Amino acid sequence: MFSKATEYALRATIYIAQKSSADNKLGIEEIASAIGSPKSFTAKILQSLTKNNKIISSVRGPNGGFYISEKAKKLPARAILQAMGEDDVLEKCVLGLKRCSEIQPCPMHAQYKTIKQQLIKLFVSTTIQNLSADIKNGVIFFKNKK
Repeated sequence: MFSKATEYALRATIYIAQKSSADNKLGIEEIASAIGSPKSFTAKILQSLTKNNKIISSVRGPNGGFYISEKAKKLPARAILQAMGEDDVLEKCVLGLKRCSEIQPCPMHAQYKTIKQQLIKLFVSTTIQNLSADIKNGVIFFKNKK
């Protein structure tokens, strides 16, 4: 559904929300390893997420690294999609048709309409903090074991 970059962005944000604070910043190696992403690819993703410190914050230097503010933890998961330029994926036709609508529906429109509404609600109502709390509590995981 989402690009690999957005999948890793979601995982990275959740991991950083779970493990970091303004006093405990995480290095790129740790983040990449934790989410199962190549280091260079993770760096590029984190660059998108730190733009204007909207989601992830970063500090350079010996005590530097990545963290997420308490304010950013309250952002909906959809903010990550927006930062990655994939917010529109939730709104698109499941078959990728440009003119799919109630008037000109694709073959899957009626069935997918309800699913699409549920997906949008999920990404709007679920905060980054909610997602990281579930991982911290052991309810869910986000890295496949080898």
